[in-house]
Amino acid sequence: MDPRAYYDDFAAWYERERGQGYHRMLDDLEVGLVERFGRDRRVLEVGCGTGLILARVGTFAAEAVGVDLSRGMLTRARERGLTVVQGSATALPFADACFDVTCSFKVLPHVPDIRAALAEMARVTRPGGHVLAEFYNPVSLRWLVKKLKSPSAVSATITDDAVYTRYDTISRIRGYLPPSLAYETVRGIRILTPVAALHRVPGLGSLVRAAEAGLADVPGARALAGFVVLVARRR
Repeated sequence: MDPRAYYDDFAAWYERERGQGYHRMLDDLEVGLVERFGRDRRVLEVGCGTGLILARVGTFAAEAVGVDLSRGMLTRARERGLTVVQGSATALPFADACFDVTCSFKVLPHVPDIRAALAEMARVTRPGGHVLAEFYNPVSLRWLVKKLKSPSAVSATITDDAVYTRYDTISRIRGYLPPSLAYETVRGIRILTPVAALHRVPGLGSLVRAAEAGLADVPGARALAGFVVLVARRR
């Protein structure tokens, strides 16, 4: 299936459960990592979608810019007043070394030519800046649940198995890096959560969110996360 058509269709449903519970936890941990490197700096989000994360990045970055393949997603991002352009992760429409931080969340696992995407993210990042790249981890509860459950609907006619998806271990991710990027660390997101519904349970949801935040940067634990965010520095 054409990924543009998939994400254009998904745009109308994308924010149904965002901004609360499980999805809020994911966004908090991702945005927190961007802020660690991107406060008062120029930040690019690759695959910005409807702009939920980009809008939050804009509250602390000197400038926040987004790029996405989908016109449908970008329409919603522009409605938020965000600076966004249409483009591909493997051919970013920006000059060399023009961002301090380049980040991408829940997008790169759906890009077949991952090496080209990381090379492009490195190209547009200035020397000394950082690339934050999120991947799906096969050594996780999330991977097991995905294997056992039926595909999830993203619209009235399309399920999430309609788009290419790849799972990568941390060692494999490091092997994708171009020579211009130096590996620094990883952050693990969704380590303990078996299903998103757990976060809707009063009391228990808050405890799990606190535990997830506490474990996100703990060696060993972070390697078991459903989402692994690699942090690399541009040489």
